[in-house]
Amino acid sequence: MFRLVTVVAVAGILLLTACSSDDVQPQSHAAAADTQEQSEPAQSQQASPQPQQAQQTGQQAEDQSAQPGPLKIAFLGDLTGGLAEIGVEMRDGFLLAIKHVNQAGGVFGQPVEFLIGDTNTDPTIAVEEARRMIEIEGAHVIVGAHSSTNSIAVAESITGPAGIPQISPASSSPQLAVAADNDFLFRATLNDKVQGPALAQLVADQGYTNVGVVYRDDAWGQGIAEAFEAAFTESFGGTVVSIAVTPQQPSYLSEIQQSMANEPEALVMLAYVPEGTIILRESIENGLYDQFVFGPTSRNPQLLEAIGAEYLADMYGTAPGTAPGTESALLWESAFIAEYERPYGFPYTKQAYDAVIAFALAAEAAQSTDGAAIRDQLRRIGAAPGQLVLADVGSIRLGLEAVGNGEDVDYEGAAQSLEWDENGDLARGYVGLWRFTPEGGIEDTGVIPYGD
Repeated sequence: MFRLVTVVAVAGILLLTACSSDDVQPQSHAAAADTQEQSEPAQSQQASPQPQQAQQTGQQAEDQSAQPGPLKIAFLGDLTGGLAEIGVEMRDGFLLAIKHVNQAGGVFGQPVEFLIGDTNTDPTIAVEEARRMIEIEGAHVIVGAHSSTNSIAVAESITGPAGIPQISPASSSPQLAVAADNDFLFRATLNDKVQGPALAQLVADQGYTNVGVVYRDDAWGQGIAEAFEAAFTESFGGTVVSIAVTPQQPSYLSEIQQSMANEPEALVMLAYVPEGTIILRESIENGLYDQFVFGPTSRNPQLLEAIGAEYLADMYGTAPGTAPGTESALLWESAFIAEYERPYGFPYTKQAYDAVIAFALAAEAAQSTDGAAIRDQLRRIGAAPGQLVLADVGSIRLGLEAVGNGEDVDYEGAAQSLEWDENGDLARGYVGLWRFTPEGGIEDTGVIPYGD
């Protein structure tokens, strides 16, 4: 059962600027930032140790080798391509988390190291970047990917077989839950089996009973379109004609016309900004649709600027939501503004931050950089009971100390609690509601809780 919780409206969101911290900088594809230099040991000029000394020296070396080295966390996201604006801010959330973990004392008492990989919204590139970061750069865990198609490709080809834990901040397709990932794929956003019914509720609340749906023909688009259609027809008695579209076409006029087979009242658009801009423009210019409801990828100022507020004002959509007004969320939002001199503006930024903190806590709890050991601790650090940990340096420090001492913690993330089920799906979370404003902004209007 969904229930609506009203939150304070946000008058709009600022355009993304690619800011980064002076203390934590993005790195190139060739090198990890913050990596400690290791010098060659000096040649000893002393006599060989006596047997007892040799035994002690050997034992010390063994103890040192048993200590885990620096935890290396990789970010894999769409920094170029159709989702770049969102991906760059996701990276900002990731970098803020790296900074907070290191300010909290690091993991194993050492600074966390990080890597950055760009997928360009391409699953082939995503797989190769994941391979590079794991096999060449030595990443222990991966935050990413962004799109569901990329996350599945990486999990089934690279991280699952290699035993490397992976948390996607953004991939919502139901297909992730059944991916052949050997239980190494998790996500910090809700499955579209949740968001699809929430979108159906929104469409019904707008008074529509007969709609067309145009959706991107990939793992994400297929999943949310199917979940929406099932909920809208079964729960609300609605009528739907759904049409898939292939990305990077010059025109979608034929598909838009097909979606109008039952003379719908509105178009539900489930597409990325590049194809979504064409779909909206052709719908309006040809007099086919003038009423729209949007999925999460349309919550983007670029779409509004391309089409104009005069055509999109007071039209609503859904997106991944976050816990409204919690202490953890408020602390994080203040920290983000302090770091980047602007508020966050896109879905998944908080989720990227939360994924890093989850990995840091899990690795500290495991006292290991081994993938399976970290994976086995992930479900422990995000669920009650345990010491509450917030998205704040001081609280993260106490959380790392607690798990290092074998105690339980409950990380209440910047976005939401991270309680994972057997498929790596969140057991609780929020779907956000938003609208385009007449003034040319985007306003968050409420959240629908799931799992409470």
